[in-house]
Amino acid sequence: MSLSIVRTDNASEVLGRVRRLVEQGEVGADGRLPTERELAARFGVGRTVLRSALDALEAEGLIWRKQGKGTFIGQPPDPKGRLAAQISGESDPVGVMEARLCLEPELAALCARRATPEDVDRLRLLSQRTADAPDAEGAELWDGSLHRLIARVAGNSILLTAFALVDEVRSNARWQDERERARSPELKNLYSSQHALIVDAIAAGDENVARAAMRTHLETLSLNLEQSRRDDDDRWGAP
Repeated sequence: MSLSIVRTDNASEVLGRVRRLVEQGEVGADGRLPTERELAARFGVGRTVLRSALDALEAEGLIWRKQGKGTFIGQPPDPKGRLAAQISGESDPVGVMEARLCLEPELAALCARRATPEDVDRLRLLSQRTADAPDAEGAELWDGSLHRLIARVAGNSILLTAFALVDEVRSNARWQDERERARSPELKNLYSSQHALIVDAIAAGDENVARAAMRTHLETLSLNLEQSRRDDDDRWGAP
């Protein structure tokens, strides 16, 4: 099955395209992805943007690289995530946040129950990458990787499928535009602190604290998204 290619310089969108390439089985028999040069030409993107997407997938543990050999699939993403394309046009960031608040606190609790020390190390890396991101696009890329890893380590296939649907919707341009408006430098620092609390609770194996920390984080984000919308309405004189 061929992919419909639309040029983009958004690393999160490129990451989604690589995921779909994996889902559709367009890799070598040995699990090797096409070269970075081939992928960049195929997607019509620069090597820098492509490499950022591959870095995020590697940090999630979905791909791995071997010097001189190439990039290989580590473990495939949940293919059911592509079903979200059928509902993304009917969803907005408010609906996305409602769904996340239903799912992700429980995923964080299950992650605290099942995470290995290696999982915790990866979560800390992704949390730090999110905090250190120099721009909104980078922060969104690493933030998404952190939340996806929590969902996968939780180890519940039904909840992971539901999360994959929500995650696919949140990668669209409308969501990212609203997220960027709700991410001031002060809020970025707050979100980073909240991420650290979530990861610390997971590392301690404390399900209740992990659940509460994730809920607080998502409620904070939801409130800031709503405030951003109200500010836009006031700015443009919406009724």
